Amino acid sequence: MQALVGVLALQGAFAAHEAALTEVGATTRQVRTPADLAGVQALVMPGGESTTMSRLLETSGLFDEIRARLVDGMPVFGTCAGMILLAADVLDGRPDQRSFAAIDIAVRRNGYGRQIDSFETDLTVEGEELPFHGVFIRAPKVETFGPEVHVLASHEGVPVLARQGNVMVASFHPELTGDARLHRRFLQHHDIN
Repeated sequence: MQALVGVLALQGAFAAHEAALTEVGATTRQVRTPADLAGVQALVMPGGESTTMSRLLETSGLFDEIRARLVDGMPVFGTCAGMILLAADVLDGRPDQRSFAAIDIAVRRNGYGRQIDSFETDLTVEGEELPFHGVFIRAPKVETFGPEVHVLASHEGVPVLARQGNVMVASFHPELTGDARLHRRFLQHHDIN
């Protein structure tokens, strides 16, 4: 039976993530309510605006449901705002902003600058022969990370792709590149077929 991968569809480039997952053979479901999580074996949390997404997670009733699934070991891949939502510490978040604290990193929202400072660069990713083109749009910057965090790629000495346990995060947008290798890697790492 083919695995079902949820894509958080409250805001952001969730359709591009769905396309990348479909390209690597996954069946996807948009997740907007707690009921949408039923039967989902993994979750992708896209970019967007993290404070808005945090509010929408609360008002939709999804925050506690996702937290419970994370504790139970559900694999999750968070990109850009998804990374912020999964971080243990958001250094410049709203006082009432909640995060899942699922990976031992401290991040700064828009750490690379505002929209005008967005950039693209080729990244060397551990285990990949060819570089991966990173698209950084108002990207979060990892300020610190714990000893259990495995850094898979860095930019100018700062981690931009990392994994800890069932969580993988990227400060860039792999879904906007037409290159589905990181989506495939996420699924393969967790034996999701």
